[in-house]
Amino acid sequence: MIAIISENLAPIMFASLIVVLLLGYPVAFALAFVGFAFGFIGIELGLLPINLFGAIPDRIFGQMSNETLLAIPFFTFMGLILEKSGMAEDLLDTIGQLFGPVRGGLAFAVIFVGAILAATTGVVAASVISMGLISLPIMLRYGYDRRVAAGTIAASGTLAQIVPPSLVLIILADQLGRSVGDMYKGALFPALILVGIYTLYIIVVSILSPQKLPALPKEARTLHGWKLLQKVITSLVPPLVLIFLVLGTIFLGIATPTEGGAMGATGALILAAFNRKLNVSLLRQSLHATARLSAFVMFILLGARVFSLAFYGVNGHVWVEHLMTSVPGGVIGFLILANLLVFFLAFFLDYFELAFIIIPLLAPVADSLGVDLIWFGVMLAINMQTSFMHPPFGFSLYFLRSVAPVRAYRDRVTGATIQPVTSMQIYMGAIPFLIIQLAMVAVVVAFPQLVMHYKAGERTFDPATIQLNVPMPGAGGENPFDTPAAPFGAPPAPSFGAPPAPESSAPAFPPPPAFGAKPADAPN
Repeated sequence: MIAIISENLAPIMFASLIVVLLLGYPVAFALAFVGFAFGFIGIELGLLPINLFGAIPDRIFGQMSNETLLAIPFFTFMGLILEKSGMAEDLLDTIGQLFGPVRGGLAFAVIFVGAILAATTGVVAASVISMGLISLPIMLRYGYDRRVAAGTIAASGTLAQIVPPSLVLIILADQLGRSVGDMYKGALFPALILVGIYTLYIIVVSILSPQKLPALPKEARTLHGWKLLQKVITSLVPPLVLIFLVLGTIFLGIATPTEGGAMGATGALILAAFNRKLNVSLLRQSLHATARLSAFVMFILLGARVFSLAFYGVNGHVWVEHLMTSVPGGVIGFLILANLLVFFLAFFLDYFELAFIIIPLLAPVADSLGVDLIWFGVMLAINMQTSFMHPPFGFSLYFLRSVAPVRAYRDRVTGATIQPVTSMQIYMGAIPFLIIQLAMVAVVVAFPQLVMHYKAGERTFDPATIQLNVPMPGAGGENPFDTPAAPFGAPPAPSFGAPPAPESSAPAFPPPPAFGAKPADAPN
């Protein structure tokens, strides 16, 4: 029995972690507990050295000194300042007025505002809750289908996972050992394409079922002409300028992601002050939420370090590599299996847990198969969006459920009675967008150049084309090498029958003086 446990300690350890997580224990402590428990089991079985856990302080210090992770609190603080200062409300109102005359105009506004909020806040909860509170009542007021409205809001909020500067992309870059700037560049085109597919879906629904997505009536379109232009300039342009400054400096290599995050946080404070929304209460709430999220991430990361120390000690990485490389189909088979694994684990784990637990196990296998890790990371980031869109841990659906009406109410504008939004309507509305996200994963797998453009401008070479042409001694009648001088006092090299060298006509040096000896011509 002990022999069987010793040979299969790695899969037993991984299965135990899943069980402990399903029991509802906090992720950080579940990781640390399983790591310590199986580390001691491995020591008792003689599989691990007795001083195994002596490496934990160095691993923790190395993680705490990782400057890349400083970008997380900066971008989180930037997003919270913008969200709490009312930027989301202004954006939704402005874009809603722009697209008001079009069927599905409010849905278009939600998608575009979701993309802008994703590029500024990077937090799914902030995007979904803001749009749910602001746009959902307006959609219900003017007769939007509840399933389409709920699905659009929930899916647009998940864009914060893939649109730079996403916090998930920062974590993935750190776990994959790659540059955050390269990860941002690689994710840009897939994110824009995903926004385009969301928009295309709304266009198709508005054509096939126009009654589900009506246009705004004239009395609801209150801004026209110069007033609308002024609203666009004051509400839409400043966040777009901030996005360009933050992401543009990172893409151009002028600033690191950490420096870009610091600049974005400063810019958010300036915008809040410009809109006269900056006060002590706003700062206190934003700092408190930033500290909570940053501590949450760091505790999970430290727990993952303990788990990975013990897991690697029992050769868990070897077990995973053998398991994944034995899949038929080579690289394509591995990519399909990895995406299926992430998709099904997303039913039970959120995106941070997936990034800290699954990615460190899959990354070495992908690297050994020659898979570009930036491409691999962007692919899995899109896949991880699905963790927000299906139960039991569909956080985006739960965020929307928390702000959607649960009972009938009287609308304050029209006076009509608005029926509540049920949980089943939210779930059914999310299904088309869930299918779109999975289709986007397939598109990235089929067209890797959508991500690989981040290498544009880099000098690449094929090692097989390298030639080393070294001239041999005597080639061309000359010796290309300088003949080294013989050491001082060494005998001359043998000539092996070669004719003697001609005597030089140069004057010979006089012999050294014999100190204390008489000269030869001196009289006796």
